[in-house]
Amino acid sequence: MRPLQYIMQDRGGAWLLGLLAMAAVVVPIANLVVPSDSVFHVSTYTVTLLGKYLCFALLAIALDLVWGYCGILSLGHGAFFALGGYAMGMHLMRQIGERGVYGHPLLPDFMVFLDWEQLPWYWYGFDMFWFAMLMVVFVPGLLAFVFGWFAFRSRVSGVYLSIMTQALTYALMLAFFRNEFGFGGNNGLTDFKELLGANLQSDATRIVLFLSSAFALAAGYLLCRWIVRSKLGSVVTALRDAESRARFLGYRVEKFQVWIFTISAMLAGIAGALYVPQVGIINPGEFQPLNSIELVVWVAVGGRGTLYGAALGAVVVNYAKTILTGAFPEVWLFALGALFVVVTLALPHGIVGVWQRLRSKA
Repeated sequence: MRPLQYIMQDRGGAWLLGLLAMAAVVVPIANLVVPSDSVFHVSTYTVTLLGKYLCFALLAIALDLVWGYCGILSLGHGAFFALGGYAMGMHLMRQIGERGVYGHPLLPDFMVFLDWEQLPWYWYGFDMFWFAMLMVVFVPGLLAFVFGWFAFRSRVSGVYLSIMTQALTYALMLAFFRNEFGFGGNNGLTDFKELLGANLQSDATRIVLFLSSAFALAAGYLLCRWIVRSKLGSVVTALRDAESRARFLGYRVEKFQVWIFTISAMLAGIAGALYVPQVGIINPGEFQPLNSIELVVWVAVGGRGTLYGAALGAVVVNYAKTILTGAFPEVWLFALGALFVVVTLALPHGIVGVWQRLRSKA
């Protein structure tokens, strides 16, 4: 099947890719070309906010791949997101050099403050961009592979697997909070200056980061769509619907589960790496289990098992979070909980399911 025909057969995906392409053209022009006093001008703050939403959308697609198509409800995908973010943050910290508060050419400011005498061995190599990008996918992927190998071979599934993934991200949060762990402790990594020689505070850099996020989301969606439409994806879906029958037919179920889980973790790591330079900080709070639970809500609201629905849910919920936390910050968690209850009871297929029912009746 030709690529264009393949995309057009997936209407939701075609809409997603079309909107991304339109945003990639309109947003840079509205930010860099349109005068700031014009009603059509898009501020740099808005560009950064949109870039964050796109990163969250990629993270939601990563979770939908394992939950919507493989039946693995992970409550620890926030850990893979945070690990990718820390890998990017380590590279950005190494780029500061003598421009830090203490002016040390090698050690980040927090290490100088804590009287560290030399750079830890696991920080070496992060001064090189290609190495940092390799670690962005390798570290989350390796963790997911090792965790999945033991969990799936032991036939841990259902709520027990969900609890284990939540325990994983909680354990990592506690570890990264410790100053002696070498990742900035409670404050994390911040005060970034530049990326590939470009000032992170400039409008042009923000646009490039936004475009990179849009491209990563489109590429991630196409990769996941290709996976679920392939023969391998058919087997994975069969595992979701009837795992015992698939085992009876001779499939090594754990191998398929580990493979999908690892790919999903790598995508989450990429999302985290794009998120960090746009927000300017990464700290252990990104590991907290609540973030992973929120991620499940995004996918459920949009519609799991669709990919584009997960992306839609991530954008809608986070836009609502931006509005509510600004106007009524104490109400947000109650609204999030109520939203999840409503979706679970009344809208089991999310926004996409509602739209599909309305189209079928029309």
